[in-house]
Amino acid sequence: MTKIVALVPMRHHSQRVPGKNYRPLAGKPLFQHIIGALLQCPEIAEVVVDTDSQPVMDGLRHDFPAVRVLPRPEHLRADTVPMNEILAYDTSQVEADGDKEHRFYLQTHTTNPLLRSQTVSAAIQKFLAVYPAYDSMFTVTRLQTRLWDQLGRAINHNPAILLQTQDLPPVYEENSCLYLFTRQNLLARRNRLGERPLMFEIPAAEAWDIDEELDFAICDFLMRQGGGRKG
Repeated sequence: MTKIVALVPMRHHSQRVPGKNYRPLAGKPLFQHIIGALLQCPEIAEVVVDTDSQPVMDGLRHDFPAVRVLPRPEHLRADTVPMNEILAYDTSQVEADGDKEHRFYLQTHTTNPLLRSQTVSAAIQKFLAVYPAYDSMFTVTRLQTRLWDQLGRAINHNPAILLQTQDLPPVYEENSCLYLFTRQNLLARRNRLGERPLMFEIPAAEAWDIDEELDFAICDFLMRQGGGRKG
């Protein structure tokens, strides 16, 4: 079975939710939730955390000694540095399993604490089953609601025909929970997405991303209610 390297970038500084990557969520630091889920996935050979955060480094070494800590270089620490440049560095430092053209990397974020190990495994298995017809993968959330653009034009419905929302054609939001790609494609396109990306749908409740204080409070509530149990 192909073994995959999981990459989890964690910046120390956070603009909208201070210290969010190591801030306690449902009784333990935020980063511990996603790390725990990844370590339960048999398809993942190694978990690598790229960070410039000393609290994250200390916590990983204490609680997750199997995780490889990759200190982030100074020139990649600014908020303006694109994620794809960070991943280009990470994949130059950590070699995935397989031959040169088939070394797969999975990337996720610490800010997706409700993501389950079962979902991660299912996404990997689905991608490997269709590769190379699809050359990369990203996760999406289904939307079936009436959407409009900034000019007030209907995107996914005819305003003259009032369909029930469940009957609308779905559109899909890139939720940033998971990306699966090869280093070769990443360097060629400077993008995690190749020319033929596979969309993998996950439930909206599991795809919650912590971007604002409200997101943190909601995820904390859901985790304490049992909605974030991994496995």
